[in-house]
Amino acid sequence: MDLVTGEDPAAERATAKELLGAATRITVLTGAGLSTASGIPDFRGPAGLWTADPEAERISTLDWYLYDEGVRRAAWRYRAASSVWQARPNAAHRALARLEDQGRLRAIITQNTDGLHQQAGSRAVLEMHGNVHTWRCETCRAEGPMAEAVARVRAGDPDPRCPSCGGVIRATTILFGENLDQRVLTAAYAAAEDCDLLLAVGTSLTVHPVAGLVSVAGSAGARIVIVNGEPTPYDRRADAVVREPIETILPRLIGA
Repeated sequence: MDLVTGEDPAAERATAKELLGAATRITVLTGAGLSTASGIPDFRGPAGLWTADPEAERISTLDWYLYDEGVRRAAWRYRAASSVWQARPNAAHRALARLEDQGRLRAIITQNTDGLHQQAGSRAVLEMHGNVHTWRCETCRAEGPMAEAVARVRAGDPDPRCPSCGGVIRATTILFGENLDQRVLTAAYAAAEDCDLLLAVGTSLTVHPVAGLVSVAGSAGARIVIVNGEPTPYDRRADAVVREPIETILPRLIGA
């Protein structure tokens, strides 16, 4: 499909609702825009973390984090002050959980690391970039709850180390400079190939290989619906593009 979508909001909304209502195996691809209504800022949007402060990207880069103590301390300050600890699922997360309850969800492939899908009740979640709620030691591979490490930071430890070996610890998230988990990536490709509709929500669709899952699904015959506040590179491939506040429009599109 090569139509300019998104020009008639009412028509796009009606088409998206009709397609979602008819689909029986839906794979959902979610990004940071889904969680902004829960108080978690995105990264690449107009007011995103990296848009406002390009230097902040260093704290998400593996080599900077491991070998620059100043960057690592900045990362821990950011974690300790992060809104993720108070965030709760919003209506969009809960709407996606209802899809699973209806037996129509193939999988949720998420670029988010906040765990809000699981808190909302979703079970078939593939976390492409890991989860912020756990830490891992780079030396001995020990793991533990991130909340405990954050508590140490708030108590005055600017660079908490592994309690087992003293090594550098980090969140179990994928940083720039390291590969995605191949098992998760394989499962995501399978979910994109084995669906009758792919719903992309709150993602700029600029980060690969995840963004390429839209093409994978489309080539396998799935219909494509994109719900996002800003245009994406894949809008022309979509059957419907909806640009409305995600937390209000997604429950309406999915229905009870």
